[in-house]
Amino acid sequence: MLVFVGVSAQNAPQKRKIDTVKTEIVEVVTKFDPKIADANKIRKNPVIKLSDRNKKKKLTYSIFSAPVASTFIPKSGVVKGVDVGVRERIYDNYIAAGFGNYTSPYFEAYLHRQTRFQSEFGLLTKYTASFDDVENTLLNSTFSNFVANLFYKQEERYFDWKVGFATEMNQYNWYGLQPNIFAPNVINTINEGQNYNYFKFSGEVDFLDSYIDDANLFISYFSDNFDSKEVLASLHTNFDIPLNVLSSSLNNLAVKTSFELLNGSFKSDYTTLNELAYSIFTIRVNPEYTNDFNSFSLKLGAKIAASFDGENSVNHFLMYPDIKITKPIIKENLNIYVGVTGGLQTNTYKDFTEDNPFVSPTLFITQTSETYNAFLGLNGKINNDISFNLSGSIKEQEDKPLFIRNNSKSNGTNNTVFKGYEYGNSFTVVYDDVKSVSILGELEYDFNKNLTLGTNIQFDNYTTNLQSEAWNLPNVQASIFGKYKTNEWYATTNIFFIGDRKDVFYNAVFPSNNNTVNNLSSFIDININGGYHLNDKFSVFLKLNNVLNNQYERFANFNVQGFQVLGGLTYKFDF
Repeated sequence: MLVFVGVSAQNAPQKRKIDTVKTEIVEVVTKFDPKIADANKIRKNPVIKLSDRNKKKKLTYSIFSAPVASTFIPKSGVVKGVDVGVRERIYDNYIAAGFGNYTSPYFEAYLHRQTRFQSEFGLLTKYTASFDDVENTLLNSTFSNFVANLFYKQEERYFDWKVGFATEMNQYNWYGLQPNIFAPNVINTINEGQNYNYFKFSGEVDFLDSYIDDANLFISYFSDNFDSKEVLASLHTNFDIPLNVLSSSLNNLAVKTSFELLNGSFKSDYTTLNELAYSIFTIRVNPEYTNDFNSFSLKLGAKIAASFDGENSVNHFLMYPDIKITKPIIKENLNIYVGVTGGLQTNTYKDFTEDNPFVSPTLFITQTSETYNAFLGLNGKINNDISFNLSGSIKEQEDKPLFIRNNSKSNGTNNTVFKGYEYGNSFTVVYDDVKSVSILGELEYDFNKNLTLGTNIQFDNYTTNLQSEAWNLPNVQASIFGKYKTNEWYATTNIFFIGDRKDVFYNAVFPSNNNTVNNLSSFIDININGGYHLNDKFSVFLKLNNVLNNQYERFANFNVQGFQVLGGLTYKFDF
């Protein structure tokens, strides 16, 4: 056995056969078009297992119900907003009529029509009168006023134009006789009536996107019972000249121009039978530049005027400053402003009759030159409800008109018949160079959306050159006003105070100049106007004038009516 094992260990290993197949690379090319069905979405559905400690337990409770006395009632919330009130319906037309004591009829109407072709038509007319005399007057003291305005307006592509016609017819009486002088037989011969008639034709053009902003032309004619005539023709044009070609920061330059011709005559003056005529041609140019800078606002301009008096052969070329600077001290609450201005004013017979309807038709007409008017003031608001203005000014005027009473040509007993204004019951105009120092204060308080209150007071000190006094000019003027309005009620009130004034008192008949100063006392006048809206179309109104029943003198010997009441009805409608 050992030999066998040993022999086996000596046998040589057998040889393996070699594979004769060669190694090669085989490339398989095919097209794969994947489809949605070939994709398998991995889905995961987690399973959460809670321990017994995290499981919710059932809550059980009990209450003891008993009644509780309480007045509290909860309300659901609402959206808060601003109470703007009921929107008032606006009508294009209205008619108002009324009647008052002193036999005072009242009528007012406004008719308005606008078409879809951009045309517009309007008519306004108003009539007031009083046919009862003022208490304790010896002559007829009634009056009547009639006003009518008619216009037509058309809108074009590049401009709008408007034409109009206006007329006024006013009747007054020179009833201001000096008391205890005139005998009844003299009073019966006085014809104290005076009528003023006024007609005006006007035209206006407003340009769009033009160097000319607007232009208006009017011609008026004014006359009275004594063959007095006055014609005024005026052309006003406003230009807007761009300055941005010089600098982009510059505003436009405004240039106002006017050409004015005044021509009139009175049949005679007060002293002689000579005719009084006047003819004045005036050219005005007012360039004005305004701009707002970071810390102030500036208005820089000048007023240039050329005046030609044809009757007196006097020509003037005048230039006035027109400057104003405004600077905020406390933004939106307090501003300070300072400036100086002036100008040439044309006085007319019609303007004098509006200020004092008892002037005689024997006036000398000329122009007034305001050489300068320097002013300084503060304005602003204390809060959103209270606003104020406080200013002071110094100005000098050449040929300022002053009303002064005419001297009577009758001694009160002779039977010589004079014209109705020659009994010391009319006024003339005298001119003087006057320097004025004024202080003005204004305050307005918006108590709420229904009530507004305000007041203003002005103090004036006059220094005259030739006249001994600034005739019929008060040194103190003040007023208090209030406005109240709700959906149904409305009311306005005006309380004004006029200080002492001075006129002349003649000691002898014309042509004597022997006179003394006649002091006219100050007075307070309270006026109230209110009404109630019955509905959208109908309302009633009530006007109360001179509530205190003061018998004050508006001018020397011209007392006013006492307590006056006028009521009526207003109807509003659309066509």
